[in-house]
Amino acid sequence: MRYTILFILLTTCITRQAIGQSNARKWGDWQTWGDQQNGTYTNPVLPSDYSDIDCIRVGADYYAISSTFQFSPGVVILHSKDLVNWSISGHVVTDLNQISPEMNWDKMLNRYGKGIWAGAIRYHNNKFWVYFGTPDEGYFMSSAKNISGPWEPLHAVLAEKGWDDCCPFWDDDGQGYFIGTNYADAYKIHLFKLTADGRDLVKESDKVIHQSRGSEANKLYKINGWYYHFFSEVKPEGRVVMMERSKNIWGPYGEVKQLNHAEKQFNEPNQGGIVDTQNGDWYFYTHHGTGDWSGRVNSLLPVTWIDGWPIIGEVGADGIGRMQWSGKMPVKGTTTVTPQSSDEFNEKALPPQWEWNYQPRADKWSLAQRPGWLRLSAFKPIEADNLLKAGNTITQRVLRTSNNQVITRLDITAMADGEKAGLCHFNNPQHYSTLTISCNGSIKTLEFKANGIPTVTGPAVTGNMLWLRSTWGLDGLSQYAYSLDGKNYTDFGTPYQLAWGSYRGDRVGIFNYNNKADTGYIDVDFFHYDYSHNQPLSFK
Repeated sequence: MRYTILFILLTTCITRQAIGQSNARKWGDWQTWGDQQNGTYTNPVLPSDYSDIDCIRVGADYYAISSTFQFSPGVVILHSKDLVNWSISGHVVTDLNQISPEMNWDKMLNRYGKGIWAGAIRYHNNKFWVYFGTPDEGYFMSSAKNISGPWEPLHAVLAEKGWDDCCPFWDDDGQGYFIGTNYADAYKIHLFKLTADGRDLVKESDKVIHQSRGSEANKLYKINGWYYHFFSEVKPEGRVVMMERSKNIWGPYGEVKQLNHAEKQFNEPNQGGIVDTQNGDWYFYTHHGTGDWSGRVNSLLPVTWIDGWPIIGEVGADGIGRMQWSGKMPVKGTTTVTPQSSDEFNEKALPPQWEWNYQPRADKWSLAQRPGWLRLSAFKPIEADNLLKAGNTITQRVLRTSNNQVITRLDITAMADGEKAGLCHFNNPQHYSTLTISCNGSIKTLEFKANGIPTVTGPAVTGNMLWLRSTWGLDGLSQYAYSLDGKNYTDFGTPYQLAWGSYRGDRVGIFNYNNKADTGYIDVDFFHYDYSHNQPLSFK
């Protein structure tokens, strides 16, 4: 017995020491992340901008959705077998015009930081259901029998401004409910009944069940006979995760519990979903709500049930959770997976890592006109020389890893006078950079442009093929380079600090527009994005 007690004390001491060392980790300084391939994982599990995350389990599969703002297609779907290894499954919204024509390529009106905000995914009656809000248009929903679609056309659930962070819930008797925050009215949280088909609110059932400073990030759960309302709110220490419960879905929700501390040094993990494994363990899959140049990255925190409350992360002496940077894999024996990035453009459709800036012009891009290449045809931007007002920019999220390298090969033979194309980083009109091949008459020259930095004009390019590259590390400092043979690269332009803005982290992408006329095109042979995971990459 004496040795058993000694072993337990020693094990506890080592565990606490490891957690203490883990919690001393400096934000952003992660050489590895996710699945460590030794039965453990390290946070973040997804060091990229998957904001406003929500997560569910269906059988042995986990699904998550993330907000996409003005990017198309909208509402990205992630899939995992273990809550740590995630791949991109697809999207819910194929045409943003279903939300508003202002999100189309010919308008592109004031949707940076707006568009599709937080939503929730649920599985009910053998269907997947997704509900989300936009700050200007209201709440929308769609459903699908298969996670890969097809998803039904969007249906407007509530056509009013000023609402966010919604979630549906179906009770044991099949009755559906809907919860959401009216942030325009002092963050009052409303509960409604849903109609039998789940498509509309029963307006006369409306009841305000909570109101506090900044209360949003709503989820509803029923566990062991209790109705749990999950939300976040702003306290003096920052934004924290809260929960209240009742034996009646309408309340009163008299019992309230704080589930974690804000921990601003760890960018406030505060919005997501709690989910159980098939073994009965519980976890909180969350974004870090204070964004930086990599966006609002995702972490997985264990949940400990104490007196009927799901405490998030390491449980402190005060009974409130704190950030935990590592843990045992929730599911054993799964395959290491990371989000898709590189593309050879050999498929008939774009793979799901790609999202356009606003709804694209369908007749100005093609995978069929030159098989094995992506053709981007140029047309006039809404504003000349304004990347953020040019309607043919294809993007994907960047990752914050120790080494990142993007290389794309362009065939620039068919470029026309006034056309500009190339590689870019951006997130809003105040934060962008471009490595551009600019066509003036018959002369093509390189240009580097970034906000606040004078344009750098480079050498003329006489060949038909051009390789463009961007590299960055954990510091988010990007350096562009170009090559005329795909082997020897020359740095071009000054280093550019990737940035946070309009609730978004940085995006990397390919663009093409023409200031003078709707003419000219480029063909993109490939887009290679390599990033480090458990071992830092060495790029030549």
